[in-house]
Amino acid sequence: MFEKYKKLYPTSIQSLIMFASTIVSMTMLVIVGLILYNRFYVIGKQSYIESTNSLVKQTGVNLEDYLYSMREVSDSIYYDVIKDKDLDKENIENDMNLLYEANSSKIVSCALYDSKGQLIMASPNSKEKINIDVESQNWYKEALRETENLHFSTPHIQNLFDDSTNHFKWVISLSRAVEITRGGEPEIGVLLIDIDYSFIDSMVKSVNKSKNGPYIYLCDSKGSFISHPKQIQIEEGFSDENNKAISSLSTGVYKEKFKGENRDLVIYTVSYTGWKMVGVIPNRSFKDGMMNIKLFILMILSLTAFTVLLINRIVSRRISSPILKLDESVKAYEHGRDSKIYIGGSDEIKHLGKSIEKNYEKIELLIKDIKREQDERRKSELEALQSQINPHFLYNTLDSITWMIEGGKNDEAVFMIQCLARLFRISLSKGKTIISIKDEIQHAKSYMNIQKVRYQDAFEMVYEIDEKVLDKCIVKLVMQPILENAIYYGVNAEEEDGIITLRAYEKEGDIYIEIEDNGYGMPESEVEEVLKNENHVPKHGSGVGILNVHNRLKLLFGEEYGLSIKSELDYGTKVTIHIPSILFTEENRKYLEKGDSYERQ
Repeated sequence: MFEKYKKLYPTSIQSLIMFASTIVSMTMLVIVGLILYNRFYVIGKQSYIESTNSLVKQTGVNLEDYLYSMREVSDSIYYDVIKDKDLDKENIENDMNLLYEANSSKIVSCALYDSKGQLIMASPNSKEKINIDVESQNWYKEALRETENLHFSTPHIQNLFDDSTNHFKWVISLSRAVEITRGGEPEIGVLLIDIDYSFIDSMVKSVNKSKNGPYIYLCDSKGSFISHPKQIQIEEGFSDENNKAISSLSTGVYKEKFKGENRDLVIYTVSYTGWKMVGVIPNRSFKDGMMNIKLFILMILSLTAFTVLLINRIVSRRISSPILKLDESVKAYEHGRDSKIYIGGSDEIKHLGKSIEKNYEKIELLIKDIKREQDERRKSELEALQSQINPHFLYNTLDSITWMIEGGKNDEAVFMIQCLARLFRISLSKGKTIISIKDEIQHAKSYMNIQKVRYQDAFEMVYEIDEKVLDKCIVKLVMQPILENAIYYGVNAEEEDGIITLRAYEKEGDIYIEIEDNGYGMPESEVEEVLKNENHVPKHGSGVGILNVHNRLKLLFGEEYGLSIKSELDYGTKVTIHIPSILFTEENRKYLEKGDSYERQ
C-alpha cells in the first residue's frame, strides 16, 4: 500500500503532507459542507414541524379533556337536577349548589333561564344585575337557535350577576337548550355555565415559551381569538395574524405566505367546539435556531483537523510500524504470551530484532539453569533441616527407655516402645514429607505419652482440636520440637501443676496450631533471638529444633508463614504454627513435595 502512495505522491515527507492535506481538505470541505448543510436544513425543519405538531395535538387533546369535563358538568346539572322535575313544586337549589361547589375550581357560575330570558336559578346564589337583557346575548340566542348542540362563546367578562368584591372574571360561556317543567307544563329553557377562562388561557400560553420561535394560538370556527400570546399587540394594531383565513382550514400541516414571510402552519380542530388550535412556525425562527454559520465553521475546523491528523498518522505509521511491532513482540515475550520476536522493516530494525532474539534465548537458558539449581538447593536444604530433628528426638527417647529399664520399669518401657513404634511409623511415612494434620497430631500424642512416662505425669496434656483441620496438609515433625521445648520450659519436676495445651483451628483460610504451657517463660530479648539467630543457645529446651521448624515452614509455604512466639517470665509460653489451609490429597501432597514455594490461589 505504501509503495502505491510512493508512486502517486512526492517522496518528500513535507511535500507529501502539503500536497495531500491541500487536495483532501479542499475537496472534502466543499462536498461534505454542502451535503451536511442541506441535510441539516431538511432534517431540522422537519423536526421543527413534527415537534410543533406533537405539541399542538397534545395541547388540543388536553383542551378537549377539559371541555369534556365541562360538558359532563352540564349533563349532570341537566339530567340529574333539572330534567323530569317540576320547578314550581320542587326545590333544586341545593342540588345545583352541590354540583357548583364540586366544580368551583373550574367554573365561575351556573344559571338556568326560561324561554323569556327570566332567571330561574343561579349558583352560587347571586343577584342578577338590573336591566340585563339576556335574550340579546349571543350564548342565549345560539342555544335557542340550535337546541340540539352545546355552544361555547368567545372569552368575555362575566356580566350577569352583581359581585360584592367587584372582581369581574373572564369567562367562556357554555350554553345549551334544556327542557324544563313548571306547573306541570313543559317549556324550553337555557342552561348557562360560565367556565373560568384563565385555565384555558394558561394552558395555551404555557406552551409558548420562545419569544421569537414557533407559537400556538386558539381561535373559534369564525376566526375570533380565544387565546393568543400576542393578543394585546394585535388588538392595538402593532401585530397581525391570518386567523380569519385559517379558521376555514381543517386539521393538518399547511404552508402559507403572510405579509411576505413564509410560514408553516399546524392546525388541530378541537372536538365539541369547532375551535382551531394553530401552531405557527415562521421561517426566520427556524433559520435563527439552526445557527448554521457557527455549525458550518465548526464543521470546517473539525474536518480540517481530522484530515491533517489522518495524513500524519499514515506517514508516521509508515516509519514507526516496524518499531511498534518489534516493541509489541518484546512486551508479549516479557509477559510470556509469545516467544517469537518480530523481525522486519528496514535493515537496521531487522538487525535489532535478531540481536534481541539471540539475547532472550541466552537469558532463557540462564534462567532455566538458575531455577534448576535453586530447586535442587531447596530440596537439599529441606532434607537437611528435617534430618537435624530426627536424631535429636531419637537420642532423647532412647535415653528415657534406657533409664526406665535400668530402674526396672519394664511396663513403662514397653509402653514407650509401643508409642515409639507408632511415632516412627508416622515419622517415616514412606519417605513422605507432607502428611495430614491428623497424623501429625497422632505423632504428637505418641511423643507426649512417652514424655509423660518419662516425667512421671508431672504435667497434664490438653487437646483442643477442631475436626475441620484434620484433613489438611502439614509438614511432618513440626510439633515435636515445640512440644519438647514446652516440656523443658513448662514442666517443674518437683511440682505436678504443669499444663501443656495443643490447640488447632482454622481462621480466614489459614490453619493455626498453638502449643501453650504455663511454665517458666522467657524474657522478650530471648524470644526475639529464638527464631532469628542460628547461633543462639537457649538456657532450656530445643531452641535449634524450633528454628529448624520455622525455617522448614517458611521454605515450603512462603515468608508470611512459620512460627510466632509469645512468652512472659513465670507465666508461660505460647508458640503458634501458621500454615495455609490446603486439603490433604495425593495431588496436593505431590505438588508441595516438589520443593516449589506455595502460592495462595
